Amino acid sequence: MSGLTARKREPIHVKIRGSRFCSRLHGEGRGAFASRALMCKNNGNFQPGTLASLETRDDGNPMDIFLHQFWLALPLFSLVLIGYVTQRLSGWPVSVLDGLTRFVFTLAVPAMLFHLMSNSRDLPPVDSRLLIAFFGGCLIVFGFGRLVSWKIFALDGASQSVFAMGGIFSNCVMLGLPLAKIALGEASVPSVALVVVFNSLTLWTLVSVSVEWARYGSYSLKGFLNTAKGVLTNPIVASVLSGTLFSLTGWKMPEVIDSPIAMLAEAASPMALIVLGMGLVRYGIRGGARISLAIASIKLVVQPLAVWALAWLIGLPKIETQAVVLLASMAMGANVYLMSCQFKVLEGPTASALVLTTLLASVTTPLILALMH
Repeated sequence: MSGLTARKREPIHVKIRGSRFCSRLHGEGRGAFASRALMCKNNGNFQPGTLASLETRDDGNPMDIFLHQFWLALPLFSLVLIGYVTQRLSGWPVSVLDGLTRFVFTLAVPAMLFHLMSNSRDLPPVDSRLLIAFFGGCLIVFGFGRLVSWKIFALDGASQSVFAMGGIFSNCVMLGLPLAKIALGEASVPSVALVVVFNSLTLWTLVSVSVEWARYGSYSLKGFLNTAKGVLTNPIVASVLSGTLFSLTGWKMPEVIDSPIAMLAEAASPMALIVLGMGLVRYGIRGGARISLAIASIKLVVQPLAVWALAWLIGLPKIETQAVVLLASMAMGANVYLMSCQFKVLEGPTASALVLTTLLASVTTPLILALMH
């Protein structure tokens, strides 16, 4: 099975307009992504590689840092574009997209998360206060979003809830996880996984309570239990929990099992990004421009700043801070559109906001990462 082990790769040199960045690209075993990177100015060569928690030289100017983060993120957003163009030109039926989406969410991404979390004992421990920073920021911005939708757009209670959810529900799995691995390294994955485990349960419950309270003045325990059951049986959440439990045993995964899981894990990130791009064709731009722009502004600007501020206030360590702020800066998740369809409010504006935030995040997320330097 040694042929499946990732070989150490030599540095690759690329000339970039007189500015020189350098980093070391190395493999960290079978199925490993580049997990660290060091950026420096040195004789005009760029060596793409592992990103070490945005560790850069003190004399790097802000524009260099932004461009560094932009070029790192560009291949990921290019895969989104490839998916979009492929679906637009091919005209494949919806069943193809549905099948690929099921493959990504029920097999590829769970395999990647299980593979990473089953080896999490080799990674630094996670400061659980990141949940306070991330979800505390979500709660603050949710209240802000409801206020904006009420005062500026005069929306009803259910519409206010979906509008506000659009400002806080990030695309953590299809976009956040691949970008975190590239920009922050594999040391950030446990932090991202911890947010992923609680994200759907917390935010679906929040919007359900908010909508039901707005409509009926109450929320049932049965509704919460149904939401909890749906989250806990989700393959992504189950893979994080089972991988973590396996890691705690201290056992080593047999090679005959670990190798195929690692192969699936390699396919997860590119497939997720391509499927995301294909899905954007389905949603499209459907009107409600002012509401869509407002949702996008809250999602891409207000939420990451709120999470960043909370992380600073509670003294969250650097890697956890970077992870939660990166997730907060992600494009809006498709779940918000599903919420709008379920509650039959703002379907058009949320579909438009989904496309808009995905496009704009290719610039705003690298900018946020650069500001954090």
